[in-house]
Amino acid sequence: MYSMFSSSIAAISTPKGSGGIAVIRISGKDSIAIADRFVRLYGKKAVSEMEANTALPCRITDENGDTIDTAVVTVFRAPRSFTGEDTVEISCHGGIIVSGDVLGRALECGAVPAGPGEFTRRAFSAGKLSLSQAEAIGEVISAKSRAALRLSRANVDGKLAKGIDEIYGDIKTALSAVYAETDFPDEGLSPVSPEEMRETIISVMKKLDALKSSYKTGHAVVEGIQTVLCGKPNTGKSTLLNLLCEEERAIVTDIAGTTRDIITEQVTCGDATLLISDTAGIRDTSDKIEAVGVDRALEKLSGAELIISVFDASKPLDEDDIRVISAVEKQHDCGAVAVAVLNKSDLGTAVSEKDFGAAFDKVVVLSAKDKACRDIIAGAINDLFISGSIGAGENAIITNARQYAKVCQAYENVSDALSVLDVLGTEIAGTELESAMGALGELDGRRVGIEIVDDIFSKFCVGK
Repeated sequence: MYSMFSSSIAAISTPKGSGGIAVIRISGKDSIAIADRFVRLYGKKAVSEMEANTALPCRITDENGDTIDTAVVTVFRAPRSFTGEDTVEISCHGGIIVSGDVLGRALECGAVPAGPGEFTRRAFSAGKLSLSQAEAIGEVISAKSRAALRLSRANVDGKLAKGIDEIYGDIKTALSAVYAETDFPDEGLSPVSPEEMRETIISVMKKLDALKSSYKTGHAVVEGIQTVLCGKPNTGKSTLLNLLCEEERAIVTDIAGTTRDIITEQVTCGDATLLISDTAGIRDTSDKIEAVGVDRALEKLSGAELIISVFDASKPLDEDDIRVISAVEKQHDCGAVAVAVLNKSDLGTAVSEKDFGAAFDKVVVLSAKDKACRDIIAGAINDLFISGSIGAGENAIITNARQYAKVCQAYENVSDALSVLDVLGTEIAGTELESAMGALGELDGRRVGIEIVDDIFSKFCVGK
């Protein structure tokens, strides 16, 4: 019967399909004994006699001793392995049937199928990784841009974990002084003054605020920005979508109202990832189908984090343009970031940046037909969402909503500690700091609940 962390698990750790090699990974206290049952080294030595961190050629055999495939077997011994357990990796020929047969032999000889992310989960449980490092491994695998890869790689190396450790340590030091005085009043310990506590709290708040602010960048790079392209018909929205996608993704014609439904794509723009939706042109129309598209466009705006509004710069603004600006302004007031693109600049400009008031954070002038103009809009988006150098420097960056929620919770607890310090004293302020430590502990796995861990690792692929 399967039991997490007591059973030895096995899975194919490479993508399904044909390839040069496939890697079958076995991890657990019995993994080497399991390999002994179907992996045959050339010569008299058994897998169990191999030294740690060594690889040798071998044959993979069926229950009759016949060869399934020739391969290379690598042995990692606890605790110096990725999972912290004895681990065997078999590199056989790539292919669905042969790799499946090798995995099948591992299961027949005593291993059980690994669950999603179970190898990484065992590494986390063994203290080989913090929770933020484990999450970053998943983000490395799913990275869709070089910026996402750089940021995730930095967090795998522990940049975020170190930042959290520093804040956690600052709070712990302050609490140690408070509770040492309370618990050992006869030891002559120096009392912690409200002024000293205040200095610590303000320092911690600044660090937490920096982490909170980093999520704008981390979210834009790793998770992606919900982005909507909008404008009246024939302003060049679909041409701009094709420019951003760097391929002919949308139909472009001179006929107004060509786009009637929402087209959604994921693109990398500068360092940001855009989950971008091209919408129907916004205007008054008697066409029932087009009217449905307009309604959907307006509805899509309500969930946008970034709105890119496209205007025909060669013509003065008309009533439909004003309607678009009004719709964008409403969402901008609710927190959406907005960029006005004055398109068709190659035909001259009949509008001014001043025409767009407070509804937009940036106004850019370009021709979406010119491929070089992609850098203009990428630069504008980077300016609005990306702070600092991705993956470089000392600043830690949080990358997902779970981390952001825990940082916000810790910040609120520390802010409350500052509020009660002068009124109720250092000991009551200390209880709020304890709550902040709890939030940070959940963020990086010190005190995290099993449900959160289950949810995080369920998103991983089997074999990782």
